[in-house]
Amino acid sequence: MADEQKPEGSPTPPSAGGEASQPPQKPAAPAAKPAAPKPAAAKPAAPAAGGHAAPPKPPATMAATPWTSDLAQELKERFAGRVLETSTYLGQNFIVAKPDSVIPVLEYLKLEADFDYLVDVTAVDWPKRAERFDLVYILYSFARNERLRVKTYIPEGYKPETAVTVHLAANWLEREVFDMFGIQFAGHPDMRRILLPEEWQGYPLRKDYSIIQQDQAWVRENLEIESGQ
Repeated sequence: MADEQKPEGSPTPPSAGGEASQPPQKPAAPAAKPAAPKPAAAKPAAPAAGGHAAPPKPPATMAATPWTSDLAQELKERFAGRVLETSTYLGQNFIVAKPDSVIPVLEYLKLEADFDYLVDVTAVDWPKRAERFDLVYILYSFARNERLRVKTYIPEGYKPETAVTVHLAANWLEREVFDMFGIQFAGHPDMRRILLPEEWQGYPLRKDYSIIQQDQAWVRENLEIESGQ
């Protein structure tokens, strides 16, 4: 009898050897979709009119605020009329005292408030001001872990009393102020320059003293050159 025609897609019977033929292969998986394009980076802001970027805003003007504390109140009561201001700026407390009251204030702070370390003595020059110099004493208290500045304002030629009688460290610190600003301290045991030669003319940290200025006569005489620049 003739073989019947097998329907398309029907399984193939085993061969004479008993081995089944390979099953039909599965269709291949569809290709992965291409990755979506990344969004374009944002363009920088267009400059202001005229082709120039707007200038940055200037910083806020320095402005101290009142310093209120038990110590500030004590100082106002103890030195009524002689402590002119108790203020703070960015966490830095300071007082302003009359020039002839600075030493009593330093002594009080050392003995009664534990500010027993004189960190520095420095000055600031304001040539156009009647009280030309800020004189600044920087104190530290180990017991309080706190700093305090004592400031006073003095005119040209005024000789503030030395602080050596309260803090021995004032000896060299006051000499440096004299060397750089020309402020002499009354009663200092050794009022002479400490950084520059004793014969040097001028005071380098005064505003009217150029940053490249020097004592040409001293340079010629001692270094035997025309200029140290």
